[in-house]
Amino acid sequence: MDITITPQKLSGSVTAIPSKSQAHRLLICAAFADRPTTLLCPDTNRDIEATADCLNALGAKITRTDWGYSVTPVQALPEKALLNCCESGSTLRFLLPVAGALGVDATFLMAGRLPQRPLSPLWEEMERMGCTLTRPTSETIRCQGKLKAGEYVIDGSVSSQFITGLLLATALIPGESHIRLVGKVESRPYITMTQRAMAVFGMDTEAFSVQGGKPFHSPGTVTVEGDWSNGAFFLAAQSLGNEVTTHNLSPDSPQGDRAAAELLPALDENITISAADIPDLVPILSVVAACKQGAVFTDIRRLRLKESDRVASVVAMLENLGGRAEATEDTLTVYGTGLTGGTVDSVNDHRIAMSAAIAATVCKEHVTILGAECVKKSYPHFWAEYARLGGKYEQYLR
Repeated sequence: MDITITPQKLSGSVTAIPSKSQAHRLLICAAFADRPTTLLCPDTNRDIEATADCLNALGAKITRTDWGYSVTPVQALPEKALLNCCESGSTLRFLLPVAGALGVDATFLMAGRLPQRPLSPLWEEMERMGCTLTRPTSETIRCQGKLKAGEYVIDGSVSSQFITGLLLATALIPGESHIRLVGKVESRPYITMTQRAMAVFGMDTEAFSVQGGKPFHSPGTVTVEGDWSNGAFFLAAQSLGNEVTTHNLSPDSPQGDRAAAELLPALDENITISAADIPDLVPILSVVAACKQGAVFTDIRRLRLKESDRVASVVAMLENLGGRAEATEDTLTVYGTGLTGGTVDSVNDHRIAMSAAIAATVCKEHVTILGAECVKKSYPHFWAEYARLGGKYEQYLR
């Protein structure tokens, strides 16, 4: 689906959707708890559904309700399981080590860019600790064998999701395990989010030491907090002069993208921002920077490994909208030239599509977004919300 937006200011109130990042973690904990859990999560998306479906394949019973999810934990493990991760990197990187901890012969299916996204050094560490991993096809991974308790050593500079996967996995392995982090740890707030989610289910992971083999303790009912990553699009709209207010965002959240609350006002001046802990914010912050005084983003290497090469797609988005940006290996420079309009290829990246939509509110000419349906990955009703706030667009089915 392609859409063409007629520039117009947005106005109204938005309730931030539930955090995709937290929902993944809570669903996994609930699937291995000592009793059923009610997960209050009124909105879902393709990534969350992928995790729920994969947990069902491992023996849980997770059903969608009007208020969220009803989770009956795993009672008996299958000998073999087929887990369809779709395009969700979190689903794959969290559940690959979990399957290894359970000793299930598991085949993971991948779509989109997911088969190209890195799994090293998690892959090597899992093999060192007892699993055998293979690639039967370019779009599948097979995990056999069983992880053992002990010391896991992982480089934190590639993805915090590897560390989350090992934290969740070691909780399921009888005995004491320790996760030793080496290298520069990126996106540390997401690791904290994992530790807090596990703590909700009674699991202590202080100092990355885990006493595993006991079920998680279900709190009965748990609420998924509002999502700062997607809420940032409407916070950015407000900073660009749209009369939009955003609710359901906790100032005490462990989400790294909570930084949007401080960074957006700071963009009234030309500043330098490290993307190390906020890779998902770079597209929308780049739009705001282009419309104000510009900005320099450092530590951007990992952005090339997202749903798109997010460095290249951000530069292309801004230039196609009449702006100017350039990138080196680890730096993205956005110039405060303003944006006029044009055509943006989302390259199947939900954050590029939504950033372009917010950019359209300050453009003088129409903005066309190719592949606009990709927002379903994290925010299925984004376009309905955009229209409710006064956004005007026409959609065209290919």
